[in-house]
Amino acid sequence: MDIVYIRDLKVDTIIGIYDWEREVRQTVSLDIEMAFDIREAARTDNIEHTLNYKAVAKRLIAFIEGSEFLLVETMAEQAAEIVRNEFNVSWLRLRLSKPGAVRGARDVGVIIERGERSTKQPSEA
Repeated sequence: MDIVYIRDLKVDTIIGIYDWEREVRQTVSLDIEMAFDIREAARTDNIEHTLNYKAVAKRLIAFIEGSEFLLVETMAEQAAEIVRNEFNVSWLRLRLSKPGAVRGARDVGVIIERGERSTKQPSEA
């Protein structure tokens, strides 16, 4: 399985359960690993045959900036759904962190995996 990834994508949004959190934008950070067979892209050197990580990042930024969430769990689940459904990703691991949410910790958050993780490429199945 090939992995296309995005690390430390920072997005400002309304996130949290406390009243003060509903009034200010906070920065969240996403790390995303996405299963995608890159062999055709490598063979042709053509972006049309790969997972365009810039398009994924732009879509997630627009979605998260334009939304409000109480829980990081909700944000993570909805972001994963967008990537899987709109970019034809069969499996992903998404790490969503909220820096500074807990005193003494660099960040807190969730890591989710969605979909089927296969070690075989489609042509090998």
